[in-house]
Amino acid sequence: MKALSLLGVLILAHLVSLLGRHIPLSAWTPIAYFWQDVLVTLVFAAVDYLTKRTRAGWLLYAALVVYTAINVPVIRVLSSPLTLPMLRAARGPLRDSIEYYFTFSNLGAIVLVLAAGAVFPLILSRVKLRFVTLMVIAGVGVVAIGPFAVSKTETDGLHRNALGALVPVRLPKFTGAASSADWRTSPFPGQSAGTTATINGLSQYRGAAVGRNVVLVLLESTASRYLQLYGAAEDPMPNLTQLGSHSLVFENAYAVYPESIRELFAVLCSRYPAFGAPPDDYPAAPCVSLAEQLRRAGYTTALFHSGRFMYLGMKSVVENRGFDTLEDAGDIGGNVNSSFGVDEPSAVKRILSWIDAVPSGQRFFLTYIPVAGHHPYATPDAGPFPNTSEISNYRNALHYGDTALGELLEGLRARKLDQKTVFVIFGDHGEAFGQHEGNYGHSFFLYDENIRVPYIVAAPGLIQDQQRIRTGASVIDTAPTILDLLGVPVPQRYQGLSLLDDVPHMALFFTDYSLGFLGLYDSCWKMIFETESKRSRLYDVCVDPEETQDLSAKNGTRVAAYRANLERWIAAQGR
Repeated sequence: MKALSLLGVLILAHLVSLLGRHIPLSAWTPIAYFWQDVLVTLVFAAVDYLTKRTRAGWLLYAALVVYTAINVPVIRVLSSPLTLPMLRAARGPLRDSIEYYFTFSNLGAIVLVLAAGAVFPLILSRVKLRFVTLMVIAGVGVVAIGPFAVSKTETDGLHRNALGALVPVRLPKFTGAASSADWRTSPFPGQSAGTTATINGLSQYRGAAVGRNVVLVLLESTASRYLQLYGAAEDPMPNLTQLGSHSLVFENAYAVYPESIRELFAVLCSRYPAFGAPPDDYPAAPCVSLAEQLRRAGYTTALFHSGRFMYLGMKSVVENRGFDTLEDAGDIGGNVNSSFGVDEPSAVKRILSWIDAVPSGQRFFLTYIPVAGHHPYATPDAGPFPNTSEISNYRNALHYGDTALGELLEGLRARKLDQKTVFVIFGDHGEAFGQHEGNYGHSFFLYDENIRVPYIVAAPGLIQDQQRIRTGASVIDTAPTILDLLGVPVPQRYQGLSLLDDVPHMALFFTDYSLGFLGLYDSCWKMIFETESKRSRLYDVCVDPEETQDLSAKNGTRVAAYRANLERWIAAQGR
């Protein structure tokens, strides 16, 4: 009776989670979507039967019902039950985002499932259960063919229930050796979907910025598609647009991973994170950080973050990486304090104070990581866009961060340091607003709204005009590009490549935050490979920038070559 009640709760929770979504219907659909619910029920029934402890059985039942209920609004908002990476993230810094979703509909969904958990046992206690053995046999059969049914139905991970999602995402066993070759060399050199790859002509800048200071800015949750510099109608970041008017503007730059901490590791160390490795593992990862290289070259180094180093193990990424000064929200203070951090003007004021303390003539490397742009997109002041939607609030948050960026740029101009500085500014990842069904936030998918980012390199007095580069770029290329500009040797263990090279390369990226996805960008071709279902999606993003037309069925040879390349690459990172 308790087991059947639990099954009813799990199925109800699943149905409520799926309301309003497009579900492909076939004979496999019911089995694909509910086999995990049956599995949890069978395991619970076995435990309850073997222990024969009524009170313990009810306590376990109650715990499963409560946890299932909590996951319903999570699935409705994020298209995924809580996973282990999500549970690690749901700490103090995310308090404001979590509170944002305490809405009537979300609380109502939780109450509905909890009520069902209380009512179902009362109803079933009055029913004489028969054919229990047959029900168990049928349940075992459903579980046995469940994974096969999932392979026949595109679920985007929504077949998982609250318990199934806690199983860590794992890579399948890939065939072939994981070589140490250049994974970013296209298997189809010179061939692109809609345009011919061209020589960038950037080698002229090698060593041209020798002796300059370096300012590195990682813009929080900033996707290129929302910026006028990249063709958007609105201009939420006018200061970035102005700076980009005399900069190298990389039109097709991609994040390595759509989440800030692992992205920061890739930037500082020019190494790919490993699939499934939490940030706590990063202190042991081989890394000759950009800050360490520049400190050896005589630079004073500092990193300022208006957020908090405690978030998602960020401290493990930045500590002992060559920074003379490390300050986050707790050190900066500020006029506005939230769960995420402090106001950007306070951070910029602290940065300029640090610059003033650097001895005259001493070169410096400054890294600035703002939090403006992070959900829930709150700003101290009203912005220029109407406060009518999440995306408008997001644009206001970008504008707020851009104002602080403008204050930093103006502060350097006032100190006559702008002509002695290289600026490298890019988004750490993007942000999605439902451009693809269920895609909100940034961490869960690899569409362009998640991972295609603005990336500009400015050197006032050196780069006079805007030069737009169409070949692929990756944020993992940041450290070797900066060192190449400065004429500083690039460590051989870097996995990134200097963007001053004239040879085009693919960009590689992945996520394991909920489902496992691997992806690449090769000229106009964009491929996404789901590791569990082994489905591939191929897009021509020059012709189809919204990624709506899957061309994989018509390009089997290309898909197979790209998949083999991705498998070798990600397996090598695990090593």
